[in-house]
Amino acid sequence: MKIQFMKQNMMRKVIYALVPLILAGIYFYGWRTLLLLLIVTLTACVVEWIFVRKSTKKITEAVIVTSILYTLTLPPGIPYHIAMIGIIFGVLFGKMVFGGFGKNPFNPALVGRAFIYVNFPNAMTMEWMQPTSGAFGSLTKYTIDTISQSTPLLEFRATGNMLSYIQVLFGNVAGSIGETSAILIIIGGLYLLITKTASKETVIGLLGSFIITSGTLFLMGVSEIPNPLYGMLAGGLLFGTFFMATDPISSPKTKEGKYIYGAIIGLVTVIIRGFALFAGGMMFAILIGNTFAPLIDELVKMFKGRERRQNG
Repeated sequence: MKIQFMKQNMMRKVIYALVPLILAGIYFYGWRTLLLLLIVTLTACVVEWIFVRKSTKKITEAVIVTSILYTLTLPPGIPYHIAMIGIIFGVLFGKMVFGGFGKNPFNPALVGRAFIYVNFPNAMTMEWMQPTSGAFGSLTKYTIDTISQSTPLLEFRATGNMLSYIQVLFGNVAGSIGETSAILIIIGGLYLLITKTASKETVIGLLGSFIITSGTLFLMGVSEIPNPLYGMLAGGLLFGTFFMATDPISSPKTKEGKYIYGAIIGLVTVIIRGFALFAGGMMFAILIGNTFAPLIDELVKMFKGRERRQNG
């Protein structure tokens, strides 16, 4: 079996931005994190290879990005077989059935995560690990055994208590592998924006909508909604904003459409977090945004065309 990869410079930049999060995952949760990533990546590559092996196409580097993003959204202790089921579903039904790279309407990593989220709820919502801190963290361990059933958002929903901003900023909290260190996510996100790999319009629309919506509800005294700063730093909002929502394939192509798309995701995230069964919500919000992305582009083009006719 000969596997060849199609080189994609944009995907390479995303990988560079994700490397610090991978290293942080190993530091916080042990070397099992790296093994989990390797298993997921190999599984994803095999699934894509099965589809392209009889054609002139090569496996895309995008599937590696999908594997990394997917892995970083998982709980550190998730069983390997569940992680494999999710990435198989994500690559197969999130991308390959639509014709492969460039034709998928949804983010494949989130498709896979959503599938195991609803089919294996205990593994995805209850079994969290408290990360190890200190000089060497978990670098001397294969995995850590401490189980914590409260991520920052789950803790807030259950008790109304908030962790310190230092904790959520630097990553000493329970959560998904790559979503616990806000500072590393911000650094990676800024790199993507500076290199024009991520859409600044989507980021501005999403964060602006989130801040306005959550800030308004917070000031109105809605107890389910934390202040906007804590809401941004806790949970997967920043990770989803910079690395998931900005996926150029499943998001709108028009400049105005990206603002609208981001605003929808930010609004829906606040609603799901505050009033739905899920403490998170970024995953479903982005998938909903993906659903409306083509329609948003069409509406933008329609209004632009009407405006040109009126001005002409």
